[in-house]
Amino acid sequence: MTDTMIRVTIDGSEKVFPSGLTYGEILRSLSGDEKYPVVLVRANGQLRELFQRAENDCVLDTVSAAEASGFRTYRRSMCLLLLTAIKNTSGAKAAGETILHHSMGSGYYFVPGNGVKADAAFLEKTAAEMKRLVAEKLPFRKYSMSVAEARKYFKANYMEKKANLFRYRTASLINVYELDGFTDYFYGYMMEDTSSLGVFELIPYSEGFILQMPDGPDLKSLPAFNPSPKVFNTQLETLRWGQMLGINTVSDLNDTICQGSVTDTLLYAEALQEGKISEIAEQIAAKGTVKFVLIAGPSSSGKTTFSRRISVQLRAKGLRPHPISLDDYYVNREDTPLDENGEYDFECLEAIDIKKFNEDMESLLEGKEVELPVFNFKTGHREYKGDFLQLKDGDVLVLEGIHGLNDKLTFMLPDESKFRIYISALTQLNIDNHNRIPTTDGRLIRRMVRDYRTRGTSAASTIARWPSVRRGEEKNIFPYQEKADAVFNTALIYELAVLKLSAVPFLYQIPEDAPEHEEAKRLLKFLDYFVAIPTEAIPNNSILREFVGGGCFRL
Repeated sequence: MTDTMIRVTIDGSEKVFPSGLTYGEILRSLSGDEKYPVVLVRANGQLRELFQRAENDCVLDTVSAAEASGFRTYRRSMCLLLLTAIKNTSGAKAAGETILHHSMGSGYYFVPGNGVKADAAFLEKTAAEMKRLVAEKLPFRKYSMSVAEARKYFKANYMEKKANLFRYRTASLINVYELDGFTDYFYGYMMEDTSSLGVFELIPYSEGFILQMPDGPDLKSLPAFNPSPKVFNTQLETLRWGQMLGINTVSDLNDTICQGSVTDTLLYAEALQEGKISEIAEQIAAKGTVKFVLIAGPSSSGKTTFSRRISVQLRAKGLRPHPISLDDYYVNREDTPLDENGEYDFECLEAIDIKKFNEDMESLLEGKEVELPVFNFKTGHREYKGDFLQLKDGDVLVLEGIHGLNDKLTFMLPDESKFRIYISALTQLNIDNHNRIPTTDGRLIRRMVRDYRTRGTSAASTIARWPSVRRGEEKNIFPYQEKADAVFNTALIYELAVLKLSAVPFLYQIPEDAPEHEEAKRLLKFLDYFVAIPTEAIPNNSILREFVGGGCFRL
């Protein structure tokens, strides 16, 4: 603390404080009436943790869990709280070897390390220790280690994957976090202390447990736990694929690339996907009554390429597939519903001409000849260009679109004629045992690369639009995923190493004063973990070709 004074402006009001106060101390002295708990601040536009000190004049903006950066910080802090509790109750090896596999609903799925069973006794004592740490309002501390020191520390503390990750870091220093004597590395920021982390539940599930957390910005209430067993089982299956390939973390992938064996890995990963597609096609053919294969999934999950590849496999099973995009049944632009901001809502069900779609599909089912529409996205109108179709024995329509699993779309069609497939890019790779790669990040990078290449859309525009896309998915896609007859994971274990080469230049194009720069900076740091793979190595029928180009399918 010094006698130097600094000027701090918040909500348009300027106040003077001694230099060296933490941002948390400054906010508490103002006793503001924040709607939600403050997680971080922006000081002159830069994200800062509340335990960091203000040394210069600044304009402060508060960041709550209502913002993506704040929400990620909250959940990351909850993970360090959990791991600290496991260390305190089950030992350092159990904590170091605990694996955060993936998200599940509003929680995360963990498997404890060192052979510890996630039974009632383990969960009870871990939860009790977490509550104790919360009650004591313990601070999160941040400090730097050299790369060599960090690697030595993590190797000695049962975090081999983390130690190996830093082999590929060019920076000389690593920021680590400490809570109650447990030190770990995390990709991103932490909260000031444990006081806001008291609302959670540990729920036994499969071989591990769910850390159930609030999904709203008030951080005070838990949603009901609604498991998604079909999606979960698909994630377990692709986890086993990673184990077969010997790749579970980014450092494993980097090792494979640097050892010169990545070509085989690409071929094996693609073969595993192709085998699964063939298996789904066999299910469809075996039913004998399917006329409509309905494919749905969130943005950038690879629906179009998947529809072509499942069509190839259906043909190999003796069927005659006809791929159709549900987008061709959009209502005319002027009839499209508006969202709460008065903009066209292309992702709501009502943007589809449900009546016309069902009439055409019912006519096809009855053996009638139907002229299929094509939607002209430039004019915003459906057009008819003489594309007639009549279903015969062995003919199957392969329909892809975001509403494919919603029964309101196909209400006139008999259930036995439908086979529903949910696809998504369910990232199976983690940065290390304690840092997951969000599925949404993988899809955002996919979309950024594809839209820049095919539409000239800037990375800034893609990032700006992404929250709206995500809201549409939460409303129109995710509630129906468990209705699927089959679930397919389109994520490839190597793909982010490929996408890096295209995405990094696009992200650097975003100006520092742009609102999207903060997210671009986060994604650049994330992609820095990967050793890159050139696109030439990717098979031309890969789902990844939908995003990087050079594929064999007409999309």
